[in-house]
Amino acid sequence: TSLGLVSSAKEEGTARPAPPVTVGTPTVKEIKEYAIITGSRRAFESADIVARVAGTLETVEFSPSTPVKEGDVLFTIEKTKYKAARDAARAAVQSAEADLQLAETELTRVEKASRSRAVSEVDVDRARANRDMAIAAVATAEANREDAELTYSYTDVESPITGVVSRRMVDPGNLVGQGGPTLLTRVNALQPIYAYFHAPESIVLRFLSQRREVIEGTEAEGKKLAKASIALADGAGYIHEGYIDFIDNEVDRATGTIEMRVNLPNEDLAVFPGLFVRFKVEGPEIPDAILVPEIAVGTDLGGKYGLSVDENNIVVQNYVTLGEPDGEGMIDIMEGLESD
Repeated sequence: TSLGLVSSAKEEGTARPAPPVTVGTPTVKEIKEYAIITGSRRAFESADIVARVAGTLETVEFSPSTPVKEGDVLFTIEKTKYKAARDAARAAVQSAEADLQLAETELTRVEKASRSRAVSEVDVDRARANRDMAIAAVATAEANREDAELTYSYTDVESPITGVVSRRMVDPGNLVGQGGPTLLTRVNALQPIYAYFHAPESIVLRFLSQRREVIEGTEAEGKKLAKASIALADGAGYIHEGYIDFIDNEVDRATGTIEMRVNLPNEDLAVFPGLFVRFKVEGPEIPDAILVPEIAVGTDLGGKYGLSVDENNIVVQNYVTLGEPDGEGMIDIMEGLESD
């Protein structure tokens, strides 16, 4: 039982009686335990958009901070020389195919003539070799054409993923891709979004004892076994719901923690990569939890404490370990007070 304590004093030799104080009875009920951990967000997928061919950046086809889809053209790079190379490669294929057709016709003629001994076997072998070289020439020309087509396609810089695009890093008119890839912008997939945190081993064992089922189970099982809610720095509370879908397979020996990940649907795009957040990880039920008003918990050099009245009606100071507030002005006393 918590109470406030006011000391007595003596004035002119007379003991002044202690003033009356309010004594309250703690609330005992079943609650769910939680762990609060700090972490940060990362994109579900992230792609650096780079120039893969050298040339002048001609156009920018997007607005900053807008959604883009996989395959959307974000930039164009000057096409002239790459289009010419592609057209030349296509023509080379046609030329090689014509040479192959001629070589096959010649081989057919020579083989027919050899049956009447009008030509020698050497002529047949030579015609067959020419045919085989023409086949190889067609294969080489087709490979060169595919390479030229691919290089030409790089002049349209597309988004490889669906997400939200950043700003342009290079303005039109600048030379890009010279001497190596040039970063043009970045696309982050934000639905869903990942949030990573490092939890002490004790918390992992305490709150996620069914670790194997979380790792090997389905998404629905993951939600059931390891729910989590997330709060941002705006003070709105733990309003973003997600679930743990990843637990690392070893403890970091340097920190004694295990990396875990929360999968957040992020349907309203309220969360961006890099934000520091607080996680509330759902734990087991506590059948006889002791809840007291938050104002009944004091602090001194020894830590957090509560005052109780013993069987002799004497006030006792009890140092306590606190749980989480319940949102209604009450807080869980995990250790330090007995329910009776």
